[in-house]
Amino acid sequence: MSTPTQQTRDDRSELTTLITAAVLELTRQWNRLTVAQDRLLRTLERIRPGLGATTRINSYITAFHHEVGEFDRLTRAVAERWAAQDLPTAYRDGALRALRRANRDITLFRWTADHQAALTGLTSIFYVDLVARIQEAVRRAQAFARAAQEATRTVTLGRNHAGIDAPRLAADHPLSTVVYSDQARHPVKDWARSALTYQGAVTANHGAINTARLELEAEWMQVRDGDECGWTGHQDTDHADGTIRSIDDCAAYPVAHHGCVRELIPRPDLNGRRGLVSGDPA
Repeated sequence: MSTPTQQTRDDRSELTTLITAAVLELTRQWNRLTVAQDRLLRTLERIRPGLGATTRINSYITAFHHEVGEFDRLTRAVAERWAAQDLPTAYRDGALRALRRANRDITLFRWTADHQAALTGLTSIFYVDLVARIQEAVRRAQAFARAAQEATRTVTLGRNHAGIDAPRLAADHPLSTVVYSDQARHPVKDWARSALTYQGAVTANHGAINTARLELEAEWMQVRDGDECGWTGHQDTDHADGTIRSIDDCAAYPVAHHGCVRELIPRPDLNGRRGLVSGDPA
């Protein structure tokens, strides 16, 4: 029979497997953009003034836009599958892990209307976040296509006999990166791993929190976290590990930051304990 620690590792490995598969698929589909970009640039580099040059350029640009459309369709499918299948699995596994850690029967968890509503709220937010990144990538790819077409136009008009500057176009329009709000560019795989790990952890911990509240009527939860992790953020001096937190506080901070390893354990045995304050040591 597995120990609680072994079971927790097994639960987390299931979530890790979901995340890894989704990250690989997102990265694979994103690679479609970079391959199409490289192919277009190599082709346009060979364009010289002459009869039919404009027609050929337009056909190459059209082929690139087709690949962008396929990227849009296939990455949206990944996002839909993540929201419709993988995140519900993460939520359920978080709920079952919480019951195991509280030494309660896992059959207590059911997909009640409350759980379904909570999950719907999470998945809708996370799905919109992913689609926004996909839309941004499509816009950037379209901007690259316009720039490439304009660059080759000067060649076909005979104003640039050296041909297009493909390295410059690629550097100005790097389709293999995701742009963050601070304008920093990150490789797609790094962004996907960070985003999906965060979404999976938040969803799983909300499964634990809601199960503690609804099935166990728990008012408190015990926190396991990284040794130096703060409650509201990594630099928070209010360290989270080994503390007791109110269930409302846990709902507000299911994780502290991207990459957070926080685990929340129901403590219904603490209900009604006088003098207990959120943040007290367990």
